[in-house]
Amino acid sequence: MGDALTHALQLRDQRRPLDGAEKQAVADRIKQQLKQHDATLVAHYYTAPEIQALAEETGGCVSDSLEMARFGSESPASTLIVCGVRFMGETAKILSPDKQVLMPELEATCSLDLGCPAEKFANFCDQHPDRTVVVYANTNAAVKARADYVVTSSIAVDLVQHLHDQGKKVLWAPDRYLGSYVQKQTDADMVLWDSSCIVHEEFKSQRIREMQHLYPDAAVLVHPESPQSVIELADAVGSTSQLIQAARDLPHSQLIVATDQGIFYKMQQQVPHKELIIAPTAGQGATCCSCANCPWMAMNSLDALDALFGRMQHNQIEVDSEVARGAQRSLNRMLEFSARLRAGEI
Repeated sequence: MGDALTHALQLRDQRRPLDGAEKQAVADRIKQQLKQHDATLVAHYYTAPEIQALAEETGGCVSDSLEMARFGSESPASTLIVCGVRFMGETAKILSPDKQVLMPELEATCSLDLGCPAEKFANFCDQHPDRTVVVYANTNAAVKARADYVVTSSIAVDLVQHLHDQGKKVLWAPDRYLGSYVQKQTDADMVLWDSSCIVHEEFKSQRIREMQHLYPDAAVLVHPESPQSVIELADAVGSTSQLIQAARDLPHSQLIVATDQGIFYKMQQQVPHKELIIAPTAGQGATCCSCANCPWMAMNSLDALDALFGRMQHNQIEVDSEVARGAQRSLNRMLEFSARLRAGEI
C-alpha cells in the first residue's frame, strides 16, 4: 500500500488549484466531450465538489457505490466515466460489459482493496469452507469472484441478518470495523478479514468528545468503517446515503460528520440551513495520511477528467472475462437483494 499511497499524496500536493474562470473553462470543455463521446459521468460522494456538480449538470449520477453500480448498468450511454476508485470502475465494467468504461486515473485505488489481495483471500476462504462469503464492494474483481455476495455499507446489515436468519455462518472481508459493526447489529457468526480504510480509521473517540464539548448541541454522524469507540459516540451510523438521510431527519442544527468530507457537497444541498463540521482525525498535532479526504478519490480532478479525452484508449477499465463472470454473479445477487429489500420483500 505504501507506494500507491505515496503516489496519490504526491499528486494531491503537486496539483495547482484552478481559479473560478479556469474551472469553468475546463468544465465547459468536458461537457462538450461528454456529448461528443456519448458519455455519462458516474461520481461518488467522496469526489471533489466540482466533479459532483459536473455530473449533476450533465445528467450523470452522484451517489454511493450501490447506486453507482445500478445507474451505470441502466444508463443508455455507450461510455461510462467513473469518477471514484478502481473497484468502482471494475464493477461498472462487469455489470456493463458492452459499454466503454473509463476512469480519469486508473491508479486511483482503495486501502481496503489493497489490503485484501485475491490470492491471500482465496486461501482464507479455503480455511473456512462452511461459511457464506460476503465481501464489501471495496474489493477487486477477483475477490468479488470468490464471494457468494457483494454488499455495500447501505445493505450490509440487512444482508448478513438475512443470512443469519437462515442459519448461515459468514466469512466477511475486508473491513474489520464494518464487519464488527455488522456482527454486533446482527449477532451473526462471522469471521473477519483484517483490513481497514485509511480515512475512517483515523477518527478517534477522544477528538470527537472534544468536538462534542465545543458543540454540545451537535449530532454526531459516523460511517461504520470507523472504530467501534467512535461508533459508540454516534447519533446516527450509516453509509454515505444513510448519513445524508440522517442529516435531513435529525433535528440538530449542527452536525459533526465522521466520514470523507467530500460528502459535504450533497449533504449541504439537503440541509442548507445546518452547519456541517468535519470530525477531526488522529491526535493533537498529528500528521494524517487522509485528513478525512481519501487521497485516491482526490485523483479525480477536473484536470484529470479533462485530459482523459485525449488518452481514452489508455484509461479504459478491462476485467478478465472469467473473473468478470464470477464477480457478476455475486454483484447481481447484491442488486437483486437490494431490489427485494426496497420492495419490502425481505
